Amino acid sequence: MCVLESHIAKKQKKQIRIQEYAVGIFNTVATKSAIKKAIKKKLILVDGLPTSTARIIVGGEEITLLNLKNKPLRKQLILKLAIAFEDDYLAIIEKPAGILVSGNKFKTIDNALQQNLKKSSQLDAVRPRPIHRLDYPTSGLLLIGKTSSSIHVLNQLFENKKINKKYHAITIGKMNYKGSIKTNVNKKTAISNYKKIHTVKSNRFEFLNLVELSPKTGRKHQLRIHLCSIGNPILGDQEYGIESLILKGKGLYLHASQLDFTHPFTKDRLSVKSNLPKKFKMIRK
Repeated sequence: MCVLESHIAKKQKKQIRIQEYAVGIFNTVATKSAIKKAIKKKLILVDGLPTSTARIIVGGEEITLLNLKNKPLRKQLILKLAIAFEDDYLAIIEKPAGILVSGNKFKTIDNALQQNLKKSSQLDAVRPRPIHRLDYPTSGLLLIGKTSSSIHVLNQLFENKKINKKYHAITIGKMNYKGSIKTNVNKKTAISNYKKIHTVKSNRFEFLNLVELSPKTGRKHQLRIHLCSIGNPILGDQEYGIESLILKGKGLYLHASQLDFTHPFTKDRLSVKSNLPKKFKMIRK
């Protein structure tokens, strides 16, 4: 075996186990489950010695990842991403439609981040990691953590609903000016607010609406399910749309258009907006 990567732990204000702290600090072993497997295989050392998943990190420890000889390293994905915001702690990128955020496939946003973002100069700099998810067909703003502490804090902000997200979509059919939708999605309460911005008549769809959406919870496919539930599915939604009205070949007309939150380290108020995709021009004033 040989040393593949090493990391000096940043001083911690609260106790944190290595299996939580180590998420994102290595390029080749990134997820919590992968960290646990590597620890059990004695491929992760703390100050030169094998460790356990219960080990508490306080700061200053050298955390080392070993590599089995001849084990192939991860290939680099060449995929140009637009950057909406970036500093030493976090970034906000523009996710293209038709690409997974993460997963077992090679072509993911997760695998493209290192080639698009500047390496953080912070002591707890790690491989950049997505903080949340956007569906495969959805485009728009995606928040990225660049240090171990920022990944941890940004996840907490999402859990505590301190990050406000806005989306824009084109929906089908006659629609109220504004409203709130509250239903169970995947057996959990889900709330979405919507506001109609503009409507045009359509021969095929009767009406097409440009809608601003503000989800108050973060359930999988929440916005798509909610809009379908009130009879106004999103244009191009092949999973939840009305079969006779599905627009094929143009993708899903759903875009993550704005993120608002207080930067956890600089304390600046961030409000990052994204221009709507060109295909939305059919509904613009």
